Amino acid sequence: MLVDAIHPSDELDELVKRTQQGDQAAFAALYEQCHRRVYALCLRLLADQAHAEDASQEVFVQLWHKISQFDGKSKFTTWLHSVTSNIAISYLRKHKNWLQKVVSFENSGMDEAGIALCGDLNGLDKLVLRLPERARLVFVLHGVEGYRHEEIAEMLGMAVGSSKSQYHRAKKLLQEWYEND
Repeated sequence: MLVDAIHPSDELDELVKRTQQGDQAAFAALYEQCHRRVYALCLRLLADQAHAEDASQEVFVQLWHKISQFDGKSKFTTWLHSVTSNIAISYLRKHKNWLQKVVSFENSGMDEAGIALCGDLNGLDKLVLRLPERARLVFVLHGVEGYRHEEIAEMLGMAVGSSKSQYHRAKKLLQEWYEND
């Protein structure tokens, strides 16, 4: 989840409260504490740097407008994680045709050189970007971010069984690629 161990949660809670009161400096500090992890999640879900940057920007625009809806019943980082996931998935749906042409490994034949353009990603992240779209989304949401299959099914509009099978497909592909690389 989007937890930043460097900054105590009390400090984060204070920034959230001040941001809810319209304090722009507090919002800037909140952005500084959270933007790297928001971007990392967007990149894992969207598999494209430019789109991850756009989606991350949208997360913080929405955060500014909707922070008053955060009621404190859960951790702020949990709420932000949910907002980020939903915006990235929504972004993916809006840009699906373009993304399929540009980033789908299966459809575009993107090779290792194309994947290497994604910057300083570790080996597993590079392999995750190669996964087919639905398998990548389920793998990131379940295996990396810890969502339950029931939650993923609802988010992505699929059956729970499909979520589970996509997760197992992703694990199998990643294991094969890892062993061959």
